[in-house]
Amino acid sequence: MLKELIIAIQSYFKAHHFIVKHRLWKWIIIPGVLYAVLFCAGIYLFWHSSAHVIDYFFSKTGLKALMIKEQDTWLRFLFIFGQLILQLILLFVYFSWFKYLFLIIGSPVFAYISERTEAIIDGKEYPFDLKQFGKDVIRGIGIALRNTLWQTVYMVSIFILAFIPLIGWATPVLVLFIECYYFGFSMLDYNSERRKLSVSQSIDFIGNHKGLAIGNGMVFYLMHGLPIIGWILAPTYAVIAATLSLHHQKRS
Repeated sequence: MLKELIIAIQSYFKAHHFIVKHRLWKWIIIPGVLYAVLFCAGIYLFWHSSAHVIDYFFSKTGLKALMIKEQDTWLRFLFIFGQLILQLILLFVYFSWFKYLFLIIGSPVFAYISERTEAIIDGKEYPFDLKQFGKDVIRGIGIALRNTLWQTVYMVSIFILAFIPLIGWATPVLVLFIECYYFGFSMLDYNSERRKLSVSQSIDFIGNHKGLAIGNGMVFYLMHGLPIIGWILAPTYAVIAATLSLHHQKRS
């Protein structure tokens, strides 16, 4: 899996050179700007609303009153730290839902970009097939909905673990790995559709190449550490990088 992680990470650098060489910037900027605006507004609103939700929860359960009365500095620290952990997990949940909503909305663009990337790699033009394109879009939406469901199930389970002292501190890391895998899964599945793999076959194939999925999602997340520019570039770079990583895997 380590080898596949490295391939997935390197594919982002290759994606940049690929985009520059073949002048694909118009397919980067348009969906990227829309994504960045929605992402920025959503994070701001959700961070503040989630803080109120957590405060309300602790107030109703009596934990807040207990913390105020408690004089033990260590216990107060655990309470405040646990509150922050819960807010981070909720933020991950929001980002997960937002990300898949954008994947559903942008599915036609991402399906085209993935196909266009492979056409350039193979050195031949694939004739535009509206029927096949429609299938790709529907498939992409279906995969996004499936991944949203399963990821939410895992998130709820991890959210429960967050209440366990010490063990709960590791939950954001678990959430991050799950996020990376399922996002990378969606990016890789565009290629599975063109290879005529059924959904179940794609699940098995990507499950056997978890490193490519996790690596793709990992860099996607890291790009969000670069405000504005990273948010604009991340979605489309992920699509192209996924196609390039599978091309590399096919040649190996």
